[in-house]
Amino acid sequence: MRALHDLNGATIAFDLDGTLVDTAPDLVGSLNFILAEEALPPLPFDAVRLMVGRGARALLERGFAAAGSPLDAERAPPRVQRFIDHYLTRIAQESAPFPGVVEVLTDLKAAGVKLVVCTNKLTNLSDALLEAVHLLPFFDAVIGADSAPAAKPDGRHVATAIAAVGGEIGRAVMVGDSINDALGARNAGVPSVLVSFGYTEEPVDTLGADRVIHSFLDVPEACATLLASCPAPNTRL
Repeated sequence: MRALHDLNGATIAFDLDGTLVDTAPDLVGSLNFILAEEALPPLPFDAVRLMVGRGARALLERGFAAAGSPLDAERAPPRVQRFIDHYLTRIAQESAPFPGVVEVLTDLKAAGVKLVVCTNKLTNLSDALLEAVHLLPFFDAVIGADSAPAAKPDGRHVATAIAAVGGEIGRAVMVGDSINDALGARNAGVPSVLVSFGYTEEPVDTLGADRVIHSFLDVPEACATLLASCPAPNTRL
């Protein structure tokens, strides 16, 4: 495949939730577990699914508000920790890679592409999830929000992920599903690809990505095309 040949030596940074792995079932399950402990009603999956891409605290704050009991600053930290503890017990009970992920990562790895995860999820949670769904061996590094100077959309997060695998800004692409991924890439000076099946609440084609794809199988071609036709702009870091 020509796209794979063109990507030899390039770096692709991937978001995790909503891009590589469909994590919503376990995240929503953990949210409803915490709500039940507070004697609050569970929230329907379809009403909460798109809330899960902004981190644990944001999910709990929005979930508690939707359940009619806003979470104030004093109550939030212990409940966030309780959520994380419970989530770890079921981190891949229902979560699974999106269709095409294993095939594409296998091909990219064999083609000599540097692969790194760049996620706003905490690094220990990211490692645990990737190991549970058998994706961890594909990646040369996992850079969670706590492993970078600042989280996406700060460009330093994306730049840190690229540097962690020995990549170069001018030969890198960010693949994600949200505005944070598109802005993080832009702020780092690299092109971005967004998938349309992730967790963004805004229409994905309005988020400013360089390419939008509807199947993970299209990742290699999209990345190769961007690196060939849209050289990375000067970094604004």
